[in-house]
Amino acid sequence: MIGICSIETFIPKGRLSNFERKDRFDVNDDFIINKLGIYRVSRKDPEDDTSGLCCRVYDRLMQQTAPFDPQTIDVIAVCTQNPDYSLPHTAAIVHGKLGLPETCATFDISLGCSGYVYGLAILESFMKASNFKNGLLFTADPYSKIIDPEDKSTSLLFGDAASVTLVGENPIFKSGKFSFGTRGGGYPFLINRHGKLHMNGREIFNFSARKVPEDIEKVLALNRLSLDQIDLFLLHQGSKYIIDFIVKRLGIPPEKAPFVVKDFGNTVSSSIPIMLKDVLSDAHIKRIAMSGFGVGLSWASGVLVRP
Repeated sequence: MIGICSIETFIPKGRLSNFERKDRFDVNDDFIINKLGIYRVSRKDPEDDTSGLCCRVYDRLMQQTAPFDPQTIDVIAVCTQNPDYSLPHTAAIVHGKLGLPETCATFDISLGCSGYVYGLAILESFMKASNFKNGLLFTADPYSKIIDPEDKSTSLLFGDAASVTLVGENPIFKSGKFSFGTRGGGYPFLINRHGKLHMNGREIFNFSARKVPEDIEKVLALNRLSLDQIDLFLLHQGSKYIIDFIVKRLGIPPEKAPFVVKDFGNTVSSSIPIMLKDVLSDAHIKRIAMSGFGVGLSWASGVLVRP
């Protein structure tokens, strides 16, 4: 059985306060608290590139009480749309920096907010097909590399972070069936144009509000589960307003779908594993529904169950 064995995360210490910038962007406390839900956004150190964030979070994983042997890693995947270079792939750079064996497969996954769910499905399928026993899924998408600091719609929202998930045998959580989708016609609504991130917030909200509840219900049906059988809903942390709307549309208790990013912001593909790490040791959480959605426009939902 292949599944999630452990998770580690890294959120840089650097912060930008949204309250200190509210006059510049002509917003008030109510907007920051109740719409964004994000009080501060994290910012990486200038010397840290995407591969550097991956190495930092890997070091944290190796400091856990039951570290693994790096020489047993069969594959690593890095989910990012802001790589170190256009080529080579960032996973190869991470591989070299970590000194992993030459028998280790490496590849990047170019996805944003849906990337963790996609990445988990891809890596698990790849490992099963190749008879691999140990794999690492990294997420690191430092949007600070492409954010215009004078753009209200993105500068107040996105934070830098990274995560790594050890996928292997004897997992804490195993995956059920997944659901995926793409609305490619909406690609201009969240796009890196000429090195700067541009976002149409209204269109992203409308897309998320319609599609995500529908896809969660679809993936639960695929797994023969109902809403009340799910202990926790891990929704991509786009903004508090989006999460509140999805919760209301699904009719689930707000405490089952927490919004937790007020101190560091929307961390793109790292938002779900940041939340998931904190519940791995909670034996009361037996079934989790997760959904990532955004840039693409793309979405992916899945179910995690304790074996």
